[in-house]
Amino acid sequence: MVGPSLSDEDRRAASRRLKMGFVALVGCSGGLVAIAAGATAVQALAAVLVGLLVGVTLVLYLNWVGSEWRRKR
Repeated sequence: MVGPSLSDEDRRAASRRLKMGFVALVGCSGGLVAIAAGATAVQALAAVLVGLLVGVTLVLYLNWVGSEWRRKR
């Protein structure tokens, strides 16, 4: 029988990179939307920071939902 192709450490590292990429994507999209709407540099930076906060919140929520789903399985 064939085992998993990733070790537990590799799986955790990949998961961490995916989460960080998701947070960065949400943060950058907030800044880009602000720039497209005609925001100043300070407003765009604030939008990026708020987007990063929203991204972290989403990742934490999805992590909680996933752990609940795995626990019930």
